[in-house]
Amino acid sequence: MQWFWILGAVGAGYLIGSLSFAVIVSRSMGLADPRSYGSGNPGATNVLRSGNKAAAVLTLAFDAFKGYAPVMLVLAFGARYGLGSDVAAFVGLAAFVGHLWPVFFRFQGGKGVATAAGVLMAINPYLGLATVASWLIIAAFTRYSSLAAIVAAVFAPFYQALIWDVGPAWVAIVLMSALLIWRHKANIDKLIAGTESKLGQKAAPVANPPRAAEPGHRQHVPQRHHSKSKKGRH
Repeated sequence: MQWFWILGAVGAGYLIGSLSFAVIVSRSMGLADPRSYGSGNPGATNVLRSGNKAAAVLTLAFDAFKGYAPVMLVLAFGARYGLGSDVAAFVGLAAFVGHLWPVFFRFQGGKGVATAAGVLMAINPYLGLATVASWLIIAAFTRYSSLAAIVAAVFAPFYQALIWDVGPAWVAIVLMSALLIWRHKANIDKLIAGTESKLGQKAAPVANPPRAAEPGHRQHVPQRHHSKSKKGRH
């Protein structure tokens, strides 16, 4: 019976994580789909490239909350069902995976930085704060959000192992960090090539924007206007 509650909690965490707030917030505010410009990533950093700071802040807050809430719900109510802090960590991992591959958006998700921060804050507030501080320091000095995320992801498991302990929760953190770094592999290539976009840089359209992710949603495709060629005048 305990496995029933564990699987149910993990499944619920994944579904909550599958809510892509970058797309939801952008649509509700009449903005372009964040998957159609900039990096094409449905996350707060790319929404910021739209020029709408309020939309970016809302996306950041909701993406972090959807990682934080499932873990806290298990910690608050899971004991009566035999669910402890280790299960809560894996529920957080499931929410993070939902952000990467959201079932409601044809598995076209973001890179999970804000959601991972929310999960860490719920697992251990001090670990979350240390990891966020690492991101802020690197981002402030380099203005590369991707580099800051990669560095923070590398440090998070080390903080947990060196300051607290190594256990099932640490395994969940390692898996989350590894997935986050893997999702940034294109950014790593751009950082090496010197072509990575910096925070606040003006957005450019994505070369091949994704198709509409949900039934009934039609993506605008700009029409090309062809003019007849004229004979040159001598």
